[in-house]
Amino acid sequence: MSQKKTPYFELRSGSVDTLLFSVKTTDLDALSKELTRRFETTPEFFANDVVAIDVRRLEADQQIDMELLVALLHQVRMRPVGVVAHEAQREWAGAGSLPLVESRDRRGAAKDAELPARPADGGAAQAELAIDSATEADRRGANGAKGAHGEAASANGESPPADASASAAAAASDMSPIIRPTMVIDKPLRSGQQVYAKGDLVILGLVSYGAEVIAEGNIHIYAPLRGRALAGVHGNHAARIFCTCLEPELISIAGIYRTTDTPLPDDVRGKSVQVRLDHEKLLFEPLRLN
Repeated sequence: MSQKKTPYFELRSGSVDTLLFSVKTTDLDALSKELTRRFETTPEFFANDVVAIDVRRLEADQQIDMELLVALLHQVRMRPVGVVAHEAQREWAGAGSLPLVESRDRRGAAKDAELPARPADGGAAQAELAIDSATEADRRGANGAKGAHGEAASANGESPPADASASAAAAASDMSPIIRPTMVIDKPLRSGQQVYAKGDLVILGLVSYGAEVIAEGNIHIYAPLRGRALAGVHGNHAARIFCTCLEPELISIAGIYRTTDTPLPDDVRGKSVQVRLDHEKLLFEPLRLN
């Protein structure tokens, strides 16, 4: 049997989605109090969620005890998996039990992603955490190089290698658009139920308190929304939420969220509303259906 293949496990290049917990202070007591205040009304929202600790917002002369911070996050049921740090911070930031990891902003911007202290609209930036050395761009670049080699060989009258042809075909396949089907749910959702759609999601019944609807695209709810609605969960900032009766526990688009900690204005609470993002801020706009 080839030493490169085994039926028992497989090591592959990949990436995972995570939240960045961006630290702005070394005061662990203040952090603990703020975490408790923010999540005491929705204790399950970040339960068992994977986070990377981002220390890049600290001043150059500041350091924080990483082990105590990890323990603090465990207390609020977050699951830290790594630390994002500047080059000058790597020595002390990587001295604990967590590995140093690299972060790529989902939209390709150079700015740091963060989980800010709650503004008026609430907010949590979602970022992609690279956990291996080979990225998707690296793989596509390698495929492109193989494809170019095959073209050169053909120009010289030689047949391109089979693996080069396969790589070129795979690269072309990667660039083809992916069409996600719309999921339609025509019955009410009770507390504790969760629905996930890879495309748009249409709900024709009540979303009760404690229920959760999640979509990579838009969410349309033609009934009262009293639970949680999370659209654009893989970083789709163009996603929107449409609802005929907005009474949510939580609203989120691309990781930017708002809970009942901040009451909704009278002109949208219990009304027909669309929710969209405008520069990292959730906008709630009444729908004029008449």
